[in-house]
Amino acid sequence: MAISMEQRETTKTIISSKELNVYYDQFQALKNISINMKKNRVTALIGPSGCGKSTFLRTLNRMNDLVPRFRVEGSLNYNNQEIYSPKIDVVELRKQVGMVFQRPNPFPMSIYENVAYGLRIHGMKKKGMIDEIVEKSLRQAALWDEVKDRLHTSAMGLSGGQQQRLVIARVLAIQPDVILMDEPASALDPISTSKIEQLILELKEQYTIIIVTHSMQQAARVSDETAFFLNGEIVEFNQTHSIFTNPERKETEDYISGRFG
Repeated sequence: MAISMEQRETTKTIISSKELNVYYDQFQALKNISINMKKNRVTALIGPSGCGKSTFLRTLNRMNDLVPRFRVEGSLNYNNQEIYSPKIDVVELRKQVGMVFQRPNPFPMSIYENVAYGLRIHGMKKKGMIDEIVEKSLRQAALWDEVKDRLHTSAMGLSGGQQQRLVIARVLAIQPDVILMDEPASALDPISTSKIEQLILELKEQYTIIIVTHSMQQAARVSDETAFFLNGEIVEFNQTHSIFTNPERKETEDYISGRFG
């Protein structure tokens, strides 16, 4: 059967690493990480605390640059460009590879200004265009209907789940290519968690999503592929269904069956 152009596009590798090693001073946090992550897929990073999954996530938009004595060896590529090349514009990289953190972190300003903030930082001045993107982003984040009548009230008055969707809208407003999510629902109640998960499934039609999660049930529900990290290494990387039903490595089986972690 012939593969359509659309189908070929979804199998394109967007981020890849080869023998990536990450150090904090003398401590080696990541060891020989080699992985290819595909466009318009959800990739889950799972593993016990301290295994390196959040460190890896933060290498993808150079958030680790802010950590003293951080250094990286090996290759890490985004759209065929070395992420750690001196030629890379880190501000532009973080625009293309957006980040949603564990706890909702809205700015202490109005709902509208939270979403408009990044647009203004990047030089957009036309109010009509900003209005349009604010509405579109809030709609994409499944929040518009809940906040459209209170756009100019403080974002701090929103519930935790609404705040996290607002943060996602803020990321979407600057039109990223990839969205990194570091345990985006771990601080939320079950209903809000369900809304975030539904949102992830909808967003992958337009974005590539890489999510760190402690919840194996969440990884199973939202991701297409899963990487299992242990002691700074990727033990196994495969389609999520295979990881959870027929893991190749005993360590993976022990972790997902609850024997450790």
